[in-house]
Amino acid sequence: MKMYQVDAFTQQLFKGNPAAVIVLHDWLDDTLMQNIALENNLSETAFVKVLDAQNYEIRWFTPTTEVDFCGHATLASSHVIFKDFTDASQIQFHVANLGIFTVEQAADGKIQMNFPMRRAQAVQDYPELLRQALTKPFKQVYLNAQAYIVEYESVQDVLDEQPDFELLKQLGRIRTAITASDADVSLDVAITSNSPQYDCVSRYFAPANGIPEDPVTGSIHTGIVPIWAAKLGKNELMAYQASARGGELYCRILENERIEISGYAKLYMQAEISIDA
Repeated sequence: MKMYQVDAFTQQLFKGNPAAVIVLHDWLDDTLMQNIALENNLSETAFVKVLDAQNYEIRWFTPTTEVDFCGHATLASSHVIFKDFTDASQIQFHVANLGIFTVEQAADGKIQMNFPMRRAQAVQDYPELLRQALTKPFKQVYLNAQAYIVEYESVQDVLDEQPDFELLKQLGRIRTAITASDADVSLDVAITSNSPQYDCVSRYFAPANGIPEDPVTGSIHTGIVPIWAAKLGKNELMAYQASARGGELYCRILENERIEISGYAKLYMQAEISIDA
């Protein structure tokens, strides 16, 4: 069985977020898919079922559980499909409970993914565990279907945060994102010597899902970007996820509660995995 490993939201190997991708004509047993994801021990392993050259189903597994939405593994899967499985420049993923994701590949290789927006609402009532787990002061807490999104005072505080993962784990399946946008977000010193200007910076923690800190998370930006789009008064934003690996997300607010999240991907590995019958 062929498996790919792709670094998503980056043009450089060993940056971005690595995902494993396995393309199938029929689903494997759920337990087997979970065991493969555990063996890979990446943030996500994506399993893609071919419907035809332009239509696919997709499922995502962390080392410990199946999740309902994963942006970086969708990007990685798209990269693989455009490379080896179709001559089309546009494909569709049919996703349980989330509908259809339309994905296009630009001439320069950038992959543009049309996702449903997952708006977050400001909340005053949130677990005390959240405040205890985070060491930096914050301005506002938001909540969407995926995570608490915590707005920090400064990008530097986002970079410096060292959360208590054991406390965050007690929040269960609701994950935690932290984010900020300074007036002029430049990360030259902290992240890269040739950094562009970013509209917002974030980090993302999901210890209950077996992912203490996720390197780059496409799905959570369907909640983060609308917050900053409203605050900054713009519909196109460039976001940076400031993990140790780091990754860039090109984001655009669309009509009908949709959002485009785009990025590049880099193939790291193709392998044959052996599964005993």
